[in-house]
Amino acid sequence: MKKIQKIIVLCAVLVSSVALSGCGFKDTSAKYAVKLEVWGVIDDTDAYGTIFSDYRKLNPYVTEIKYKKFNVDTYKQDLLDALAAGKGPDIFLIRNSWVPSFQDKIVTAPPTFSDEKGFRDAFVDVAASDFLGSDQKIYGVPLSVDSLALYYNKDLFNAAGILTPPSTWEEFARDATMLTKMDEFGTFAQSGAAMGTAYNINRSTDVLSAMMLQSGVPFRSPGGNGIDFKNGSSALTFYTQFASTQSTNYVWNTRQHYSLDAFYEGQAAMMVNYSWQYETLMHKNAKLNIGIAPLPQFEQGVKSNYANYWGYVVAKNKDFGTEVADPIAQNKLRIHDAWQFLKYLTMPNGKTITLINGLSGTVKDFPLTTDPSKTYLTQTKKPAARRDLLETQRRDLILGPFAEGNIIAKSWIQQDPEAVEAIFAEVIDSINRGASTVQSALGVAQNRVGYLMR
Repeated sequence: MKKIQKIIVLCAVLVSSVALSGCGFKDTSAKYAVKLEVWGVIDDTDAYGTIFSDYRKLNPYVTEIKYKKFNVDTYKQDLLDALAAGKGPDIFLIRNSWVPSFQDKIVTAPPTFSDEKGFRDAFVDVAASDFLGSDQKIYGVPLSVDSLALYYNKDLFNAAGILTPPSTWEEFARDATMLTKMDEFGTFAQSGAAMGTAYNINRSTDVLSAMMLQSGVPFRSPGGNGIDFKNGSSALTFYTQFASTQSTNYVWNTRQHYSLDAFYEGQAAMMVNYSWQYETLMHKNAKLNIGIAPLPQFEQGVKSNYANYWGYVVAKNKDFGTEVADPIAQNKLRIHDAWQFLKYLTMPNGKTITLINGLSGTVKDFPLTTDPSKTYLTQTKKPAARRDLLETQRRDLILGPFAEGNIIAKSWIQQDPEAVEAIFAEVIDSINRGASTVQSALGVAQNRVGYLMR
């Protein structure tokens, strides 16, 4: 009888050990538990629901993953305040242009996440440019990259007898002029394009940045002498001509409705914007006959686009209060499991994923039936950051132009992106008002942006 009791006890111990080991990991402590909180601004909670639950089935040591959405206008300050107080998230989204200002607040990926080559092979070039440091360490990782494309009103194009959208800026200028109608008072009854001003055009400074990149402006890193706006004058002249009464391509001015409103109202035939605005436009006017085409290029320019997107990073520290006995050890586990989850979420893992027990170091492969990145992109209808997923999206009528743009997209390092954006907007506006010449405005911008970068 005693022998039978011993066998029963032994079996109970074995069952308990397997239950605690999680996914077949070797159990090292019943107290190994990590809770992850993700902060962002664009997505709703349902974008991650299935992904979070599927991952917890693979790795039950992560006992909770939750997402918190913030107002985009206050997010950066809310984030900085929370991180300073040690009450911030474990994983959070930052704009690609924010990396320099957050480097001291985040921790880079471990070697088990990926090496430099693996990262460059997996993602489009701009992601490597933004999130790979000069030390070859990975500071963050995106799920989606967004670049600019041309929105055009098909009905207005048809009425004007224009069969195809412009592929070059030279064609764009011609079409914009053909699509513009003036009334008897000299005001726009219909504008050919929302182009040329700063404050009533959504993402106007990004459009100018794209034109500058295409014109060969050699944006420099903070380690250099600031920005060299060589070749910038041609891009700035081309952009602002559309709001100049002295130009034959005058199609827009500062009195027009905001570009998004003018477009969905049918008062502007073309505008340049990102993929996330498609749903906004359709929500405002579901009957709008929208066409989307790749961003026009200069005939003699450098083929490129401009990227504006978000990437996931991991907070360096967190205040656990009195919840844990060893906060240093718990912080290491938190970082380990945060990056392990991001690998599951963003990388091309194939049919299996390798998970590592943060305490014992036990390594085990688990089968994957779905690709979390693909699940997320399908749910949110966003253009991909991964090369393999872009290949499929290139055939999509809506996402295709943005997928094409992501392949050639670029960005440039900015120590204070909001300040740089304000400087660019002031440059455009000063030319619109006739307060500055193109050359003088560029000179002021070069000095001011250079000062910020130094």
